[in-house]
Amino acid sequence: MKKIIDYVRLTRPLNLLFIVVIQFLMARAVLFPLLKGFSIEEQLLPTPILILIVLATVLTAAGGYVINDYFDIKIDRINRPEKVIITTSIDKSGAMRFYQILTFVGTALGLLGAFLLRNTTLALLFVIVPGLLWFYSASYKRQFLIGNLAVAFCAALVPLTIIFAQNAFFELKYASLIYETPILKICYGWIGGFALFAFLVTLLREIIKDLQDEYGDREMECRTLPIKLGTKRAKAVIYTLLVVIVALLSYFVFYKIKFEGSSLTERYFVFGIVLPLIFVAYLTYNAKTANDYKTIGNLTKFVMLIGTLYSLVFLFLKMATLG
Repeated sequence: MKKIIDYVRLTRPLNLLFIVVIQFLMARAVLFPLLKGFSIEEQLLPTPILILIVLATVLTAAGGYVINDYFDIKIDRINRPEKVIITTSIDKSGAMRFYQILTFVGTALGLLGAFLLRNTTLALLFVIVPGLLWFYSASYKRQFLIGNLAVAFCAALVPLTIIFAQNAFFELKYASLIYETPILKICYGWIGGFALFAFLVTLLREIIKDLQDEYGDREMECRTLPIKLGTKRAKAVIYTLLVVIVALLSYFVFYKIKFEGSSLTERYFVFGIVLPLIFVAYLTYNAKTANDYKTIGNLTKFVMLIGTLYSLVFLFLKMATLG
């Protein structure tokens, strides 16, 4: 039983649950009210295909977590020895087989979803991403910024995969006629906003994580941002990212997102995202130990969750305008 639990732990089940939540919210809390506004909510991506896409994404991500731990054994023995599972509870060959099964099934389900939707873009996505996750774990994460950008890109693909699938479903139903309407432009705009938020916050969290893991990374001759530029400059990059995130969100919240007679979006933005990010800046300024950076990383996860849950606020406000 313990070994089964350890296999599950390798896949980061809470992170996988978050992926499920994101993708279902994008489909049912963002796309649904948008399509209802055009009176075509019945053309929402069917639930069986949505479940197929979500399962494919989750299994691919799970495989990525396993192979990441596989390649990080030596670093993890330095940074977090109490959390090392591979070689202590699960042998390396067992972990590799587990990775191969997860990735194969995830890719197969993704290709099946792409086949049902007759979409090559979606098929390529479920072929390229597993390769990207492999190279990230084997090499990219030890290089300057490349690994950070790769993880942030994969985070952005989580919500984008849903709009890619919805786009493919529209093409099945309406062919090229769908491109003569503003429907896809609006849908891509909203989902793209969530994807950009996921990209920037994940990039922020990855740099914070590099600061947390600096000692072990340095021992293994990695070239992460804190090692190449130093702690002070790495913190300066974090402050810059925080300013960019707040500035972009301020632009969209105060100038682009309009729900007449409601200030809920603005209040949600200020109290749910801006104030926690200010606290992130404060904690980063005072951070000195790995535990300090771990706390900051957890706070950025909270910000990511709050940002994603704005989809429920959007659902409420959009449905209210539709009566």
